[in-house]
Amino acid sequence: MKPIGIINYLGVLLLVSLLMACAGKEPKQEKEFGVATQELIQILENDPEAKALLVASIAKAKAVNPDRKTNPAQNLEEYLDFVSYCESAMPWALIKKPDYPEIFDHMFQSLGSFYFLLDQPLPELEGKGYFHNSLQYADPIASWLVTFSRSWGSFLDTPDSWNEQYYQMALKDTAFGLQKGWYEDPANWDTFNDFFSRHLKSPEMRPIAAPEDPSVVVSFADSQPQGAWAIDDRSMIVADQGVVVKSATLRSIPALLGEDSAYKDAFANGTFTHSFLNTNDYHRYHFPVGGTIREIRTIQGINPTGGKLWWDSENQRYAFDPSSLGWQMVETRGCVIVDTGEYGLVALLPIGMVAVGSINFEPGLKPGTQVKKGDMLGNFAFGGSDFIMVFQDKVDFTLDAPRQSGDDSFEHLLMGEMLGRMTLR
Repeated sequence: MKPIGIINYLGVLLLVSLLMACAGKEPKQEKEFGVATQELIQILENDPEAKALLVASIAKAKAVNPDRKTNPAQNLEEYLDFVSYCESAMPWALIKKPDYPEIFDHMFQSLGSFYFLLDQPLPELEGKGYFHNSLQYADPIASWLVTFSRSWGSFLDTPDSWNEQYYQMALKDTAFGLQKGWYEDPANWDTFNDFFSRHLKSPEMRPIAAPEDPSVVVSFADSQPQGAWAIDDRSMIVADQGVVVKSATLRSIPALLGEDSAYKDAFANGTFTHSFLNTNDYHRYHFPVGGTIREIRTIQGINPTGGKLWWDSENQRYAFDPSSLGWQMVETRGCVIVDTGEYGLVALLPIGMVAVGSINFEPGLKPGTQVKKGDMLGNFAFGGSDFIMVFQDKVDFTLDAPRQSGDDSFEHLLMGEMLGRMTLR
């Protein structure tokens, strides 16, 4: 799997203020912190252990990446300023390093600079069953990150989060595909999240592969497939070579679907597959198969980065690999069980990642609703995202997406393109 690079400087305005302070400017006597930052301050005041772990994590991040241009929060006071700034910041920076090439995957660098501070391995958290022994996965910080995501998301739902300048920045970024005539009139975008969850101009922008062949599974969104794994007779994902799964909970299909799901034990000996959406992708997701909805629910979890995040010192950027398994079981996620008839049940799970704090379904979807392949299922708000499908043991699912040349990873697909095929066993 080739790491997915991500380039941005979310803390640029904070950095300016820090440089002014270093130059001898008088700091404000009283700081006005955002709602989530105020909650974090209260947590740290009441929980000395959490405070000590946060200080340790910030120090480890500084040791790995001491460059203030890409790691602007290098002590606790700076971190609180940084978090408060982020609550009402744009997901990309207005200034870039002049020696970087004109590439615009830097929006996810913002997320990297934020979450890297909380994703440092801490020995105190080792052996506790977390996906990674970092503060992203450990309460109270893990729960606080949900508050932060909601606070930032609330700002991104306001008109202050979108203007002509931001539109022009997105337009210059070819990764968003705004030049291709795919999307609705930009006049419909009054907030950043309007832009981020943009609609297609028409269904013709994403034709559905083999619409009359129920065996063909299409890509639910613009995304990159990560692979397919077997499920054993205990409803556990089988850890193939190269796939790190640390505990039973982190590979349990019942845990993924939710213990209150009527179908939690229906996928023993089936197949698990997932695909990753980057921040520039079309973030509305569609039904990859047709059938009848049997269950539709949202499972509240936490909102860490998921996958593997690290600082690439050689290339001076944060890098991210979403291909690993286990983190999906703790994220905020949706769960939709579709009865395809001949090919059995298929579980569809849109997975929130990083700053995605909610899963949004289309109005009117409920148990008993008949859907066709390609119909709209819902959308993600801002952030990277993942989408899981789980198939029953009555079918073999073959992931037929094309491979990248000279690489073992899969090519990026557009929504509606063929992802794979189900065949009866």
